[in-house]
Amino acid sequence: MKNVIQTSLTEKDKSQVDELITKLEDLLKGKLSALTEQERIKYGSINEQNKLFVNKVNGYVQTTPTLCAPEVDWEDFKKDYNARLFLESRTERLQSLAFQMESTKMMHDYDNFRDALIDYNYAQYKKGAGENGYTEKVAELRQFFPRGNRKNGDKTIE
Repeated sequence: MKNVIQTSLTEKDKSQVDELITKLEDLLKGKLSALTEQERIKYGSINEQNKLFVNKVNGYVQTTPTLCAPEVDWEDFKKDYNARLFLESRTERLQSLAFQMESTKMMHDYDNFRDALIDYNYAQYKKGAGENGYTEKVAELRQFFPRGNRKNGDKTIE
């Protein structure tokens, strides 16, 4: 049976990915926050309309700072603004990589599952032919196919 995915990472690639992830984790340790569920509710995330509002205020700060409220620490505002832009763009890049990694993993999972089904069917055939050892193998694998709970075409792979 032909696999749906033909590409793979070499052992060197895997090692380099792990090293780079470790470097990234080490670099960011203590510099990022992990909000609790309650804090995430409290601080929330500004929606697109509010981002446009912040962007417009930032534009005023840059073009006509005399019109801006003196109570605001505009240096801190600028630091927060630039940090948000940086983190948002890097988050998007990492999410894209994570999506591609998950998609690739799903294709490998699919290939493994299809091959495992072929092997199970082969074991059932060999058991039916009276070959030694296949009775135990089929019995062990049968537990993954409960009768009565099967939906037609259900291909859930975890």
